[in-house]
Amino acid sequence: MNEPTLILASASPRRRELLQQIGITPICCPVDIDESPISGESPHDYVSRLAKEKAYAGWLQSDQTLPVMGADTIVVFEGQLLGQPVDGQVAKQTLRMLSGQTHQVFSAVALTWQGQVEVMVSENQVAFDRISDEAIDAYVASGEPMDKAGCYGIQGHAAIWVKHLSGSYSSVMGLPLYETAQLCRKFDIIKH
Repeated sequence: MNEPTLILASASPRRRELLQQIGITPICCPVDIDESPISGESPHDYVSRLAKEKAYAGWLQSDQTLPVMGADTIVVFEGQLLGQPVDGQVAKQTLRMLSGQTHQVFSAVALTWQGQVEVMVSENQVAFDRISDEAIDAYVASGEPMDKAGCYGIQGHAAIWVKHLSGSYSSVMGLPLYETAQLCRKFDIIKH
């Protein structure tokens, strides 16, 4: 296994796998921050702030010998922020709302190292096909949507409902790899 190249302020297995896909070996150290939106904050500003706060919180709890990455992903439909479901009923309501509609996914990645912090945001449009109530019930019963913003994972069974994606697949998964690589080059974490 390669030597760790950064600290990922997250417990997300998806983000860890995406980083490994581009040759980065992270140490995963989850952080706990207040994720409450600020009144009037745009989705772009909200997700950007959360990624920066996660990176900074990770930096504070680290030994500060490696760069720290924070990331966040949010789903927005008709101006409404769709977080992780609190229960199966909320997951079903959310998926019924997204059925046959287009929603936005914003993913931000932030890196902090030696007093510097940089953040980049990826904005994506995801169009869902119509989803039957039976399919929604079965999906929620599987447990897959329960820890995911917008109540679905594009890398899982919900992929069959995605009619069109405008943007980045990895971003909708939870980490925009193009933007991540740009930041990692800027901080000299990756050379290529």
